[in-house]
Amino acid sequence: MTTHPNSHIAADDGIQGTPQVLIEALPYLRQFYGKTIVVKYGGNAMIDDTLKEQVMQDIALLHYVGIRPILVHGGGPEISSLMKQMGHEPTFIGGLRVTDAATMEIVEMALTGKTNKGIVSRLNQQGAKAVGLSGKDANLIVARKMESESGDLGFVGEITQINADLLTLLVDQGYIPVISSVAIGEDGESYNVNADHAAGAIAAEVKAVKLIMLTDVEGLYSNFSDKSSLISEMDIVKAQSLLDTGVAEKGMIPKVEACITAIDGGVERAHMIDGRLPHAILIEVFTNTGIGTMISR
Repeated sequence: MTTHPNSHIAADDGIQGTPQVLIEALPYLRQFYGKTIVVKYGGNAMIDDTLKEQVMQDIALLHYVGIRPILVHGGGPEISSLMKQMGHEPTFIGGLRVTDAATMEIVEMALTGKTNKGIVSRLNQQGAKAVGLSGKDANLIVARKMESESGDLGFVGEITQINADLLTLLVDQGYIPVISSVAIGEDGESYNVNADHAAGAIAAEVKAVKLIMLTDVEGLYSNFSDKSSLISEMDIVKAQSLLDTGVAEKGMIPKVEACITAIDGGVERAHMIDGRLPHAILIEVFTNTGIGTMISR
């Protein structure tokens, strides 16, 4: 009789619970097999090394069970840090970074260079085939200058077009696109676009089954100071009303807008989840409970 090397592990060590976890995941594995999920990667999950590793593991696992993940990222803290190192003080109007020509160069250096390639490297270390892209590659994200009543934002753009064919081509061949939120204008100029908006537009254009937004809060609250007011589920009519009435706080506004864009474009569900929670993506996708705030039609 052969003794299993782990036969000494007691049941209360969790080994007997493992099959149940897999069984719970089975209907979701079946439901999402071959489907595209867009993940907006941001917040503390991009800063904390342990969380970085866990997000990359989650994305790689989605890939290896037959789901087609696309990762969209920003990098506000990295941009601000690099600006200060180069003697520039960040300025914001209405929550958007004022982006003059010098700042736009720094944005590209931070996002398309350091941040994007760092994510790609970490994903590849997990055995995935990740490809780093900016919106300028093959006109992936085309934008025009955003006009603001609060003042001139410089090279801040609003998205006019997404090249979904490029992303479909890559995921069909088994690659994971990792996209930084730098767009190209019709005359070839660079634009700094909001990464949340980019993720929502991309999810709509590639007909994703889910959009998952990683945030630094548990989800969306009807009253942010009251932690018991977390909204676990709502439709886009309710989501729009939160924008119209000013309930959505500044940092959450582009996230709610992105979710509405995605749902309007045919995405089944959009989720705002706490990226500080270990393996938050897997919990949302593969468990019965889910986390955060879900928006659906």
